[in-house]
Amino acid sequence: MKITTSFKFGASAIVLAATMFGATASAQDSQRQSAVDAVTDEIFVIGTKKTDAENVQDVPIAVTAFNAASLEARKVRTLQDLSFSAPNVSLDEIGTSRGTANFAIRGLGVNSSIPSIDPAVGVVVDGVYVGTNNGVVFDLFDLDSVEVMRGPQGILFGRNTTGGAVLINTGNPTDDFQYKARLAVEGPTDDDRGGNNTFAQAVVSGPLVDGVLNGKAGIYFNNDDGYFKNLATGKNHGKAETTIARVALEWLPTEDLSFLAKLEHLDSDGDGPSATNRGLFERDSFDFAIDNEGSYATKNTQFSLKADYDVAFGDGTITNIFGYRKGEGATDSDIDSTPLFLFHSTTELESEQISNELRYAGTFGNAEITTGFFYFNNDVAYTEVRDLPPLSPLTFYGGGEQDHTVLGLFGQLDYAFSENFIGIIGGRFSNEEKDAAVTYVRPRPACSVVDGTCPTGGVGTNPFIPEPSGFEDVNDWSNFAPKVGFQYFTDAGNQIYGNYTKGFRSGGYNFRITNPALSLQQVAANGGQQSFDEEEVDSFELGFKYRRDDRKITLNGNIFSTSIADMQREVNISSPTAGVSQFILNTADAEINGGELETQVLLTDNLVASANIGIISANYTDVRFDISGDGVVGNDDIALNLPRVPEATYGFGFIYDKEIGGAGALVTRLNFQHRDKIAYTDNNFGWVQPVDNLSANIAWETPVDGVSLSLYGTNLFDEVQVGGDTQLPFPGPRGNGINQPFGENPALSTFSPLKKGRVVGVELTIKG
Repeated sequence: MKITTSFKFGASAIVLAATMFGATASAQDSQRQSAVDAVTDEIFVIGTKKTDAENVQDVPIAVTAFNAASLEARKVRTLQDLSFSAPNVSLDEIGTSRGTANFAIRGLGVNSSIPSIDPAVGVVVDGVYVGTNNGVVFDLFDLDSVEVMRGPQGILFGRNTTGGAVLINTGNPTDDFQYKARLAVEGPTDDDRGGNNTFAQAVVSGPLVDGVLNGKAGIYFNNDDGYFKNLATGKNHGKAETTIARVALEWLPTEDLSFLAKLEHLDSDGDGPSATNRGLFERDSFDFAIDNEGSYATKNTQFSLKADYDVAFGDGTITNIFGYRKGEGATDSDIDSTPLFLFHSTTELESEQISNELRYAGTFGNAEITTGFFYFNNDVAYTEVRDLPPLSPLTFYGGGEQDHTVLGLFGQLDYAFSENFIGIIGGRFSNEEKDAAVTYVRPRPACSVVDGTCPTGGVGTNPFIPEPSGFEDVNDWSNFAPKVGFQYFTDAGNQIYGNYTKGFRSGGYNFRITNPALSLQQVAANGGQQSFDEEEVDSFELGFKYRRDDRKITLNGNIFSTSIADMQREVNISSPTAGVSQFILNTADAEINGGELETQVLLTDNLVASANIGIISANYTDVRFDISGDGVVGNDDIALNLPRVPEATYGFGFIYDKEIGGAGALVTRLNFQHRDKIAYTDNNFGWVQPVDNLSANIAWETPVDGVSLSLYGTNLFDEVQVGGDTQLPFPGPRGNGINQPFGENPALSTFSPLKKGRVVGVELTIKG
């Protein structure tokens, strides 16, 4: 392994800055919290929406939680890093557009960047549900906490949380003056792989009016010179530039009333996906060659206003969270992933959402009640353009727009039958409506759905399109999601818990219809219904949580069984007329069973070890669509692997913290996580190889208070990882013309966006 010259220069500059700062700053005068104490300390979560935050060991659900101190101790930088800290969790990007989430938990997730497809894992930022997935997977700077909740969370968080929910809580203003700054530079260990990636951030917080008004402001900047080398041009690829600005105000007009307002703006742009073609290059290679460098651009603005009012009624709290989020994005991608002009595609996206949740939480004797009302509206417009010169001399245009409204009423009762036994019952009623206008992605004169210039209905006079140009439709779904559970606490404060809950993933419309004739056949077979139906999940879970009073041993485990009815799948099939045909259908019923185990052991006062394992067994129980593509619905479809379901994930880690007298302290961290191979496409032609991810960090907390310098590395085994594996209709030069099973060279071309290999970096942090 060698270190690039440019990285050496950047690292030297940071080390020099640390040395100069240390020479002029004052010595430590405060008691430091060790990294071992940070990760073994009690972690409190707010995802249960109770009156007060709860110890994560006391909540009756499977949740992996991190507060600000434990995130810093683990050097977590993005949501993707948390994929390597919890079992059965995959928090990946989709690969076609940087920052677009493609999350899966316990085998429930989606493989799509189409904004009309709702997720199976909900993302909630500062109490605001995020309606579209773009602009989600960026750097996690200045956070109070992250909570990864596994299993359906539909009672408290509504639809589209059938796999789980990821709660991101950004930093709140403080009532004392604090500041933090970070500068980091990282890069590949091979000069043939690209350039540096530089990060800079600064946060300042404190009182504006003592006891009445607190404020916080932060700025983050990232410049990525591109990790990969495009063999077709010899240039660095994967370049990106991201800026995030945040401000927050906390107003405390009375002892019982508080307001917390937060505003965030993200602006990011750079190259298109660095996608390899497995018909040209070996599966375990970072090589790729494309003629179209591509691009992406993402802008998101989010505002939230949270009001808390303490009331005497039930010694409770009334909370209202108003949220507004507006986003826009554009992509340009070389889908064929070759040096030839075979399949290029551009997209544009605009979304605007508004939401409000009003809830009450209080206690009446043995009964603890949480109840509330939720409103959500999201307007989305999406345009897709395809150029496929070998298949058609004409350009394809299409997409869709949608007005999505959800009303929800929820409640949960926790009743203590004794000091040790608590019964739980709850439910959520939801009504959802989607009003959509879809334009088929077909050869047509140039148009834009976002700009309102694409047709949606009628045969029209377009000589290129004898079929209707698209359709307009509206549909709604109403249902009730129940929950029943229990908690039993031992005299030592440990617990056994169990629950049954039902969840729903929204029905909707496909914005990427490339085969109108087949789509119309499916509509006819579906009783004339243009939309696909919602997906239902029934989940049973039984678990335990154990922690010794001295914090030396923590052990949490569970088993779960999930039944999925009317499973929604985006069936990707290579198409000789449109490149890729993507149908969104209720294809099957399925069952997913599994178990999870997490442990943390304090080996010495300076050394803590952690480990986790997740096991899943998944299979179809009934199939109603020819998923395999052989023209017959039968046993071959039943035998297919469910996409995004690894049979096993497991990992372990260590943190060692040692004070070195007057020279400060050294903190060493190592983390390993494995994920089995997974099918990517429903027909199992596309696969993502297994992952063995090793990361490490050694930090020197200098004798200067608040100044630390660290050296870190990620993906130290330099493993090739991809964000997807979509089959294309162009023959590859390797293979024998028949698709081969996993591990063999594919016979067809693929679009397989690469993730970064080995990265090493150096970081300077100053805080006070």
